[in-house]
Amino acid sequence: MVVKKKVPKVQAVVLDDARLKSLMDALSVVGDSKSTQLAQVLKDSLSSSEPVEQIQLISKAGSMLEQLGEGDESPSGPLLQACLNTLTFLYITLPVKNPLKRAVASAIASSPDWLQEQTVGCLSECLSASLCSVSTDQYPHLTDCITSCLDRFLIGEKCIHRLLTEVLQFLQRVLNYYVEQNSGLAGRHVAQAQLMQSCLAAVKTSMLVVQRSQEPISAALLSASNHCDLQQALCGLLRCYSSILTDEEFVQAVQSTAGMAVVLLIRSVMGNGDDVPVTVAGLLQGKDEENDTAPLWLSQSCAALYEKSRPAAVALYLSHGALAMISWKGKTLGPQAEKLLLLIPEMLLSLDARVKESSTVMVVARVLTLWSGAAVDCVQADTCSPLLRLSLVGGSPLITRLHHHVYSHWEHPLDGVRHQTRSLFQNLLLIHQNCTEHRSDPTADPYIAQLTRDLLALEWHMKGKYGTLACLVEHLGAEHLLRLDGGLSSRLLGLMGDQTLAPYASDLLEKLFVSHKAQLCAQFKDDHAWMERWHEAWVTPLLQVLCAARLDQTTYILDYFLPKLLRCNPSSLSHMVQALQEMPSSTEGASGSRGALGALMTCLRAARAQGVLKSLDEELWDGLVPLPLMRQALVHKHDQVRMDALGLVCESHRSTETLSKQEMELIRHFLPFNLNSQSPGVRQQTISLFKKLLCRVKDSAQLMHKKLDQHPNDKDQEILHMYQEFLCWFCKTLFHVLHPGASFSRCLMALHLLGLIAEHFTFDTGSVGFALGDSVCDSDAQAVLSCITSNFLEVKQLACNLLQKLPTAAVRLQEPERLQSLLQAALDLSTSTKPFDSVTAAHLLNLLIHQPDMHDALLGCIQNYHFSPQSPALIQSQASEVSILEKNMLEVVRWLMACLKEEIVKAESSLLQAAASYPLYGRAHCITAVLQQLNTRSLVLLSDWRTVVSELIALCYRMSDVVSPVVQSSSPEGLIPMDTDSETSAGLQRILQEIQPRDTNDFFSSARELNSSETEHKDHKPQASNKGNNDGEAYRVTAQMVLVCCWRTMKEVSMLLGHVCQTMPLCSPDTHAGVITEDQVKAVGMYFREQLLQSRHRGAFELAYVGFVRLTEMLCRSGSVELQQLPAHWLKEVLEEVKSSDPSSKLCATRRSAGIPFYIQALLSSEPKSSSCSLLKLTMRSLTALAMLSCDGSTESSTVPQVHALNILRSLFRDTRLGENIVPFVAEGMQAAILGFTSPVWAVRNSSTLLFSTLITRIFGVKKGKDEHSKKNRMTGREFFTRFPALYPFLLSQLQEAAASVNSDSGQVKLHPSLFLLLLVLGRLYPSPMDGSFSPLGLAPFMPLIMRCGHSAVYRTREMAARALVPFVLVTQVPSTLQTLLEELPQEPGAGIQQNHIHGTLLQVLSLFRSYLTDTRRPQLGSGQDCDISQLLFTRLWLATRRNPCLVTRGAFLDLLGCFCGCLPVSIPDSQLKKLREETLHILMVSELVAPEGGSSDINPAVPGAMQYLQSLASIAVSICVDSPHLWQCLESERIQKDLLMCLLQCQHYEIRLFALERLLERLRRAEAGSQRGLWPLEACVSSLTCLALRETHPGCQAKVLQLLAILPLSSVLAWRDGSRFLSCQEVLVHLLKLAETSTHSVDLYCAALYMTSRLVVHLVESTEQQDLSEDAMSCFSRWGALVVQGCDEEQPVEVKMMSAEVLVKAVHTLLTAPALPLGITQTVALWKSLFTLLQDEDQDVRDRAAEFTSCIPARLHDTGVAMGAVSPPVALEMGVGLLCQLFQMWGQVAAGIVNLTEWLLGDEQLDARCDESSDFDEEFLFEKGDFNLWAEPMLWARMLHGHLSTLSGVPHSPGVSPADLDRLSAIAKSNAETAEQAMKTLPAMPQFSATIEYGKIILLKERSSLAQSVLHTLRQVGTA
Repeated sequence: MVVKKKVPKVQAVVLDDARLKSLMDALSVVGDSKSTQLAQVLKDSLSSSEPVEQIQLISKAGSMLEQLGEGDESPSGPLLQACLNTLTFLYITLPVKNPLKRAVASAIASSPDWLQEQTVGCLSECLSASLCSVSTDQYPHLTDCITSCLDRFLIGEKCIHRLLTEVLQFLQRVLNYYVEQNSGLAGRHVAQAQLMQSCLAAVKTSMLVVQRSQEPISAALLSASNHCDLQQALCGLLRCYSSILTDEEFVQAVQSTAGMAVVLLIRSVMGNGDDVPVTVAGLLQGKDEENDTAPLWLSQSCAALYEKSRPAAVALYLSHGALAMISWKGKTLGPQAEKLLLLIPEMLLSLDARVKESSTVMVVARVLTLWSGAAVDCVQADTCSPLLRLSLVGGSPLITRLHHHVYSHWEHPLDGVRHQTRSLFQNLLLIHQNCTEHRSDPTADPYIAQLTRDLLALEWHMKGKYGTLACLVEHLGAEHLLRLDGGLSSRLLGLMGDQTLAPYASDLLEKLFVSHKAQLCAQFKDDHAWMERWHEAWVTPLLQVLCAARLDQTTYILDYFLPKLLRCNPSSLSHMVQALQEMPSSTEGASGSRGALGALMTCLRAARAQGVLKSLDEELWDGLVPLPLMRQALVHKHDQVRMDALGLVCESHRSTETLSKQEMELIRHFLPFNLNSQSPGVRQQTISLFKKLLCRVKDSAQLMHKKLDQHPNDKDQEILHMYQEFLCWFCKTLFHVLHPGASFSRCLMALHLLGLIAEHFTFDTGSVGFALGDSVCDSDAQAVLSCITSNFLEVKQLACNLLQKLPTAAVRLQEPERLQSLLQAALDLSTSTKPFDSVTAAHLLNLLIHQPDMHDALLGCIQNYHFSPQSPALIQSQASEVSILEKNMLEVVRWLMACLKEEIVKAESSLLQAAASYPLYGRAHCITAVLQQLNTRSLVLLSDWRTVVSELIALCYRMSDVVSPVVQSSSPEGLIPMDTDSETSAGLQRILQEIQPRDTNDFFSSARELNSSETEHKDHKPQASNKGNNDGEAYRVTAQMVLVCCWRTMKEVSMLLGHVCQTMPLCSPDTHAGVITEDQVKAVGMYFREQLLQSRHRGAFELAYVGFVRLTEMLCRSGSVELQQLPAHWLKEVLEEVKSSDPSSKLCATRRSAGIPFYIQALLSSEPKSSSCSLLKLTMRSLTALAMLSCDGSTESSTVPQVHALNILRSLFRDTRLGENIVPFVAEGMQAAILGFTSPVWAVRNSSTLLFSTLITRIFGVKKGKDEHSKKNRMTGREFFTRFPALYPFLLSQLQEAAASVNSDSGQVKLHPSLFLLLLVLGRLYPSPMDGSFSPLGLAPFMPLIMRCGHSAVYRTREMAARALVPFVLVTQVPSTLQTLLEELPQEPGAGIQQNHIHGTLLQVLSLFRSYLTDTRRPQLGSGQDCDISQLLFTRLWLATRRNPCLVTRGAFLDLLGCFCGCLPVSIPDSQLKKLREETLHILMVSELVAPEGGSSDINPAVPGAMQYLQSLASIAVSICVDSPHLWQCLESERIQKDLLMCLLQCQHYEIRLFALERLLERLRRAEAGSQRGLWPLEACVSSLTCLALRETHPGCQAKVLQLLAILPLSSVLAWRDGSRFLSCQEVLVHLLKLAETSTHSVDLYCAALYMTSRLVVHLVESTEQQDLSEDAMSCFSRWGALVVQGCDEEQPVEVKMMSAEVLVKAVHTLLTAPALPLGITQTVALWKSLFTLLQDEDQDVRDRAAEFTSCIPARLHDTGVAMGAVSPPVALEMGVGLLCQLFQMWGQVAAGIVNLTEWLLGDEQLDARCDESSDFDEEFLFEKGDFNLWAEPMLWARMLHGHLSTLSGVPHSPGVSPADLDRLSAIAKSNAETAEQAMKTLPAMPQFSATIEYGKIILLKERSSLAQSVLHTLRQVGTA
């Protein structure tokens, strides 16, 4: 895409009359001829008003000036002097960005050498005059002027040197003024931003002047004459810079530049000696007392910078200045400069723990990177001193600290910080490389080798790892990393499925394969040799992942990785294609993967889009990709395969590439089946790809048209004709699918694609272009118009936009009657009680206001109206300057306001009736929608709009007053207010008694009717609530309707007021151009304040907030100073009100403070993020102070402000728009939340909980999975305490306090309020392997406290303490810590034993040990320590035996034994481990689980910990007999294993049976996946399992047993035993059928039984001849069929439907397509119908599972023209119906087939006779959605059946349908057609808008009847023939 360059705006110079006369007079004096000519040209220029002409004249003057000879005129000639004065005056006057200024500069620079001095004098004089007599408004202009003098303008530079002191004094004045001004601009963000911009420009200009004036400054300072003035000016500038640096209100860009300016000025004054680094170092450290090295002038000027109380960031900006302004490259550094170089990072790292703002962290990161660049320059120099190299080598203290900085910040939320951190790491590698002796071979460097191993060992979820590894790839080469980790490429490709990691992984992969290619190319001369190795390393793993991995894991490979790989080596494509085509077909369609076909599409698509694949038709479609393969891929079952195939067709490297005939055919094949995708991502991709296709058509057509104009030829003409046909087909197909009842996704796709056609080709009629308008007929436009009634906003918008682009003749809005009826429908819908009707009305109005005849249509509607509000004076003026749109808008808004005014009057007397009959929000919504179309910048009828806006605001206030009592009530839900109208109050009193809020919610569903006599006569509404032809109507009013009416009205009022304030031009005092006044804006602000601070209903205040945000944005941008300051004023007011609030305050202290947080959020979000955020800082300081109020002696009055503060803080921390600006306050927020838990007041604790939850999300990120403790939502201890240093001492002190209160010795529970929170936070941290062998963050003090917390009497606290301990123990310290903890356990039972202590200690040992097992970096220790650990366990084995009375600690010790025995974490000697396993086995064998002493009642399950203990025993038993039997080999191990398994399966406690069965199932599935059958003794237990299946009573266990049996081979499970008796297959089937029929309460059991019965039915059919099947068997088959059909019902849970789909798919081969019809025709057809039902199910997974039947169709039935294998559900449905028709012929059942299909076509839909009742019901339950399928489309299903019926009825030589069936079906079809016709007559005008659902049902019934009648008619004709 070519982006046009921004052209600067040329403006003519305009002078006031006096100045112009003065210049003209000066240029009119007498001079020689050349001067006179020059003067004339300048006079012409001054008098011209054309800017371009002025530039030309000035350029001409420059040429004339250049040609002046020395003898032509004396330099002092008055005319020449006047010419020079004019030019210099123009130069100084013109703005810097005006091209005319550059022309003037060029002209001045053209002056000949002999005239230069005089020119400099003129310019100096003019500039000097400007500098002396300038007003403050001119400061920015003159600053720019000084800059432009130094911008490649020699004369300007000389002028600046001549006026150096004056210029510097001027800049000092400017900066002083800006510093003073800044303090008074608080809250005025626009003015503040402008001031910052000007200040930044002034500082930069002063730096530029000093830089360009080094010689004059040095010379002047050496001489005595100017010494005083110049030095004072320089000192004055330094004072200004110091003020900027120490004033935190200045933005960082200005402060950072000021830091550079300070160092530059010091260097300019002091020269380049060793004094400069010493002085700068003194400034950095902020001290000059020790060795008074700073000159007096500096210490006086920069006194503020030397103070200890200066802001922390000053050192940061000065460091930046030192690095930027002192030269470090290519020169020998003196000792002082080296000290400064080493001091800077120390200063920066000391800031790490002090800075809070993310923007400052960003600057620290940037300056550190800048420092590392300077350090690289220094150490690369040969003259670098050994001492410096020693200080900067890897492993030195400074470099170690810098590496720790990298590890703390590499996952910072700001991208910039992460990027700078990576650059710093790269530079640190370079610094080390230049400081070590391994410079030539970095791979031999032990430091780098250790660093690489450390980084590779890190968890892959740490994003910082990828960038640092990429740096190491550049440093070491890819081969070295691949040697260290051979599976690196596969591992990284596996990570590409995670959207958050994919970009990082792909960047690292790119670095790796590019580096690897370069290394291999250098090693091998032969291309073939290196390419094979490269393909093996990168392409083969890619193809494996693409073929086998789940689709969602491979999406990002196409986006991020594949294009990079193909760019690196384009010739790999042929290798990919060959490898994929040679792959076995078994890789196709694996569950959830794309298979070889999908992978091929992915690779080819990427190649074609990158231009690697040449797109010649014959090469692409006949060579590389066979067309049948493409057709199969385009209807593949996986979305992404279809998208890749479509991308291959649509995408191209050239946008002008012609669309081939094959590509058009492929699109025709793709489009009909792919319009109804439920996935938004797929829809988006499809639209994007079609956009590329249409662009190709357009661009290539334009190219062909050009060619034809030059050289006519038949080929191009033929292609254009093909294009015409293709586009017409495309449009027709899309219009055809917009039928009533079309799904949301189909409508959305069709409208999007038609919109693209309109955008690229237009629907014009006539001969121009493709003339697509001719193909649009009336029915097409009506179909689009009907889409406006959709419940989906996006569909409405697309339809509305498309209608404006369709041909007017098709839309027919120019017909007066039609226009008026549509307008009437819109006005009627605007008072509907259904909220989405008002949205439809708004879209209709937006469509109609563009029509020229709108005026007449509106008059017609007004005359027909039932009541006569004050009719607005419609505009008669047809003034040409008033657009039709503006006039129509004004009229519509006026009429809507007139109606609204009447309705408000009625609502004021009866809100109940308003809620039931004319809710106000519809009209208000329509007004807002119309105003949104108004271009407020070009209004003509200003006075009319002023009146309208004024009235509109007043109406909004009145509406609000009507509904406020409800939404501001303390309980708005269920409230019915009293009416003021005396006539209806008696009736309403009765209603209030019946509907008043009670303890139950019955009043929501039990509506009461208002008698028609109690309501006003009202017959104009086209609602379906009319009761016959009564004179009145009855209305149902529920509390829900009242509430909806009220909060939606509040919403619309808020949106309307917000929109009016935001868009309407503001009236300024000077002009009368505006529409809305400042007073009105202030009043609206006060209205919002009242609503937000007093509303109780969330819907009301959330939407008031949206309107208020619009208002605050407008205030922020407005030109009025008073309005700009309003947000700050309001904020201070509300904070004061919150601070002083008490229970009597009007502020809502319940409902999370209701609208107060929203109010404050809106005020703060208006503050620009780039500003100093003073309002945010002020607010956060106030709120944190309130939130941390002392909890001692809290009273209600002191807790109310605290509750508000906590709620507001929560809201602010959740607000994403505050971004990183809120992060500095996280630590205080966390302290407030934790301290809030200690409050005795429940409200404070509740709010603290909510705040704490929000902060956990803010700190650790949104939960990215089901695992609560996933490391993706955790942080290393180092990173956490580096980002929030204030939390370290706070958490430590709180933990000390909490640990002191934990004392279970007394047996009393003492629970510290915030202990849970402390452990929750600490448990989210984890140790980083990069922390090394010591912990710099001092985490050691936490360890004993957390261990102490493990002694708590509260079980949950002990668990949390165990989890929290893990991060604080370094991996190297785990064994010693385990030993310490185990030593605490008693060796013998005794009297003083505390079981809580034992349990807490065991939990800590377990947590540490499990963490140790998962750590890949655990040290391989000697056996001494491990022997101690095993010895410690042996001496404490009593804890796992009956000698320990506590079951909880017994179970915990058993878990520990299971961990030690089940894996090999540490090198315990085999003898010790064997002995430990023997002891454990002995404990198990004598335990209650295996050998209960007192019989079955040995353990009472009610005893605390009993079940936990039994499960611990069961866990060890399962490990012995299922998971790891090879580890427990002993004498009779097989018998023991079998006995243990039997014992588990026969245990009396169902929990143990369930646990064992689950583990068995898990193991069996693993074995099945890895083909490891026969490694364990399950086969031996089949008889036990079958017995258990027959006798088990617990549903969960029953389900698991059946799932186990279902996985085993059928041959091994057929012999079912019930005790000693064997059951036949049929008996088992009967038992399972009964189980399935009676187990509908348990979904799992039902599914398992259904699946097992299906296997048995299939087995029976396969193993028994058809004639040998008994009646009982057939009866079983019928029962099974009924079960399957029932399972496919739409009401069933998804799991049941999924299982039914699986059952049907597996039955296709044996039952559904068998020639012998084993189930009989009726049952078989019923199963096929169920399959088709599932293919139209709303759930995507159900449809996909059902579509798999296409892979099971027998080969004999394959149709060569149809793609087999995995296809998408719509294609499967089409194929399925076609296949069934084929089967009917094969079975000889064509007549039965026709009857069945015709019955399906006629459908079950009948129009509900109780239409009135249903609509009333709808009106009661405004938001209740009926049970209907949003995906199924009955109209398309009917058309599909009709198509197949037409084919089936034409089958020759088949018996015809019986006359009786024909008559029966004809009668039904005729009856349905008549019913539809009758129902259509009862509908009101424009039924598609006023009765959408009924209209859709009637249209569907008509279509079904019509199609059925046409089929039946054909059949009769065939019969008679």
